[in-house]
Parts: sequence; C-alpha cells; structure tokens
Amino acid sequence: MSASVRYAAASVALIGVLTLALWPFLGPQSRLGVLVAGLVAIPVQIVAFAALVRFRGQLKGFMAAWAGGMALRAVALLVVAVVVIRSGTETAIPLLLALAGFFFALLLLEPIYFKVDQTETGRVA
Repeated sequence: MSASVRYAAASVALIGVLTLALWPFLGPQSRLGVLVAGLVAIPVQIVAFAALVRFRGQLKGFMAAWAGGMALRAVALLVVAVVVIRSGTETAIPLLLALAGFFFALLLLEPIYFKVDQTETGRVA
C-alpha cells in the first residue's frame, strides 16, 4: 500500500475521530459546518500530500509541491470563507474554525506517512 493511500485512510480516521469528539458540544448548525469542513479538508490534504510524495527526493519539485500545497490550503480556506460568509449561513464560524483546525491536524499527521519505505526504493533513506 502506498504512502498516499495510507495517509488518506489515516486522514479519514482522524477527521472522523475529531468530529465525533466535537459532536456532543455542537448545535445542529455547527455540526453541519464541521461535517462540511471535514469534507473539504480531506481531499485538499490528500492532493497536497500526494504531490509531496510524488516529488520526494527532487529538491526543486519537492519545494514546488510544498509551496503549491500551502497555496492550495490557503485558497481552499479563502474560497470556503467567501462562499459561507456571502451565504449568511449560521455555519460560517464553526465551518471555518474546523477547516483551519483540520488542516493543521492533518499537517501534523503527514510526517508519519512521509518517510521512505524500503519497498518503495529498494533502499533505506
């Protein structure tokens, strides 16, 4: 199983656990916002992580993928912020806070799955 697939599975599990932990403390509108944040954060993070893994070992490509991933997260947060604030929905604040928190939590998860496997390269890095 590739690092990206393992990271994707761990990301879904982590967001699920975090959402379940927050669930009792949230009202109905806030719950919807947290669920939407999870649905936005997971694919964005998986794409950014897959780009990092793809260019692992290539300095220029890795730096471009890293900067692109940061830009992708920022743009995702900005687009979601504009959409929910313009819509005037009550889920705006919980959604944006959860989205930023999910991005941060998933960033902390990346190093665990980023290390080079012996099966991927045939050597230990």
